[in-house]
Amino acid sequence: MSAFNAIGEKREIDRDEFTPGVEPQPTWCPGCGDFGVLKSLKQALPEVGKTPEEVLTVTGIGCSGKLNSYLDTYGFHTIHGRSLPVARAAKLANPELEVIAAGGDGDGYGIGGNHFIHTARENHDMTYIVFNNEIFGLTKGQTSPTSPKGHKSKTQPSGSAKTPLRPLSMSLNAGASYVARTAAVNPNQAKEIIKEAIEHDGFAHVDFLTQCPTWNKDARQYVPYIDVQESDDYDFDHTNREEAAEMMRETEDVLNEGTVLTGRYYVDEDRPSYQQEKQAVGEMPDQPLAERYFDDDAEWERSYDLLERHK
Repeated sequence: MSAFNAIGEKREIDRDEFTPGVEPQPTWCPGCGDFGVLKSLKQALPEVGKTPEEVLTVTGIGCSGKLNSYLDTYGFHTIHGRSLPVARAAKLANPELEVIAAGGDGDGYGIGGNHFIHTARENHDMTYIVFNNEIFGLTKGQTSPTSPKGHKSKTQPSGSAKTPLRPLSMSLNAGASYVARTAAVNPNQAKEIIKEAIEHDGFAHVDFLTQCPTWNKDARQYVPYIDVQESDDYDFDHTNREEAAEMMRETEDVLNEGTVLTGRYYVDEDRPSYQQEKQAVGEMPDQPLAERYFDDDAEWERSYDLLERHK
């Protein structure tokens, strides 16, 4: 039995199914890299065999938060920095649902940074796409956690005195089992990386460089970019944690010097997900909560009884 009849159904899926029937006029600025994320998702989801009814898109606040208005899936627009806890709850309640969380660099690495660290640490089975434009865009150009040192903005008119956060390294150190970076200007790579992230069992973090032509003209368009898997200048094993960490550090060091490195940085296919670990110790039911709504014989538990076990 499945929580949704569509889940598990095999049929041909067209990318246009992910475009709303009444498509809203996008409020992203012309030239915004967020369009690249939307396009990549619409291309990747049919290739992994997902229908709109099998996908939940959870977003935070910011320009990235408009994603689920333009992508026809189940959607949940959370408050600032809180897309991950909502996404985690949805995946735990209905494991067959493909859960994609999204946020910006301010939303995900700043306000929601604590949730990012612990979701990666616990290796929840979901995809997390961070629209990284190195600026707070929707609130009109304030310094973000990934803004380069010296970058001038409304909140730092004399230039940021802070070293930018290293999202790839932080993700690896926290425990993510899939870490990648791509860019809106590289649509083919972006589609393949998002496809891999969705298919990965565990927490898949994609740092998606999205140029902001309105509030962060310093970043331009993150070009020219280099795919570390295709370039002969970079040779590392992305399944080796130490080699991945070294490559991530180099990538983060050179980004603001004009060298844009992208690709897969770390993949661990053997680590069990949070859901698998919980089931192994008997702390997660075999029958997901969502399926009980469709099972007339299911025995519902009172929350009071669950609390009794821990007294």
